[in-house]
Amino acid sequence: MGLLRRLFVGEEASVSPHDAARIDEAIGRIVAIDPRIAMASRYRQRLKKPVTATLQYADTLMASLPATLDANADTWASNPSLRAFFATPDDIADTFGRSEEVRAFFEQHPDATDLHGTLGMALTERHVLGVALDGDTIHHDVAQTTLSFSDHRVRICGLTEAALREEIVRRLIDQLALEGLSMLAATRAARLARGRELIQERVALLHRRGTGMSSVAGGGPDVAAHELVHVQTQIAQNADSLAALRAPADVIEYELNGICDVFGQPEDHVYLRNRHIRIDMMNVVQEGNAKQGNDIEFHFVRIPGETPQMRAFALVRFRRADLPPGGLHIDAAMRAL
Repeated sequence: MGLLRRLFVGEEASVSPHDAARIDEAIGRIVAIDPRIAMASRYRQRLKKPVTATLQYADTLMASLPATLDANADTWASNPSLRAFFATPDDIADTFGRSEEVRAFFEQHPDATDLHGTLGMALTERHVLGVALDGDTIHHDVAQTTLSFSDHRVRICGLTEAALREEIVRRLIDQLALEGLSMLAATRAARLARGRELIQERVALLHRRGTGMSSVAGGGPDVAAHELVHVQTQIAQNADSLAALRAPADVIEYELNGICDVFGQPEDHVYLRNRHIRIDMMNVVQEGNAKQGNDIEFHFVRIPGETPQMRAFALVRFRRADLPPGGLHIDAAMRAL
């Protein structure tokens, strides 16, 4: 009998310690996003079933992710996905070298020879007229679709692939909690008054910090390390202001019920899809049963916010030895996060 079914029929005692720990951690992350729901009666008990549904959904998503790519110049020529993502082999090391998160990871793990991370990219799809070869015949003005990948970013790193996947699940939990909070801010204007303003402020600050799936796909605004420290302080101050605001019991119940609804139907709120396509050396999509080109696979995700984005991402492994010169020194503010 599955974990979710056991919870529904009241067999909670049979939940494994590992599953129970995952549920407790997820609830803790939800409360960190929306602290007021901790004031609701039996909030932990009421969150267990929807959180379990989300964890099962997340596990299914993780199982659908393609294998980790070895991101280095040596494999660029032989790997169709890397060739599609990066214009030249040198671009790979440049991308990882620019990432503060990558340099911070290697500084914090001096014995690590490599890291596992998520490579986020902007995906642009264009419909153009091009040249196509049909046997020995060249056709002009043929309708074609081209893909281009840009704005490469690496913001999430792990020691192992398993650790990276666990971190992606955590970010998905954060994203759903943020979705619930955003929905509350949008629909409770009349009853929440000042509380609504504080919630809107909290949503904006959490988006700015890169909370949720934004970090997985490298989306959202670029925020310097010293700015992140200030944003974190503002988030803590916002939580104190919300805690000091005495909300009626029915409002707290409304908040918790909204969060439960979101986590009970996670597929309605997290848009994450797999894409498997065939492209040629020029990143032109090969339609139908075309024999030219190579197959590539990646995922893309919708990142909500003031300016919603669609970002592609892939799981990658990068070697410390390939990190460009420049040292591993990072700003002290970055280490404080």
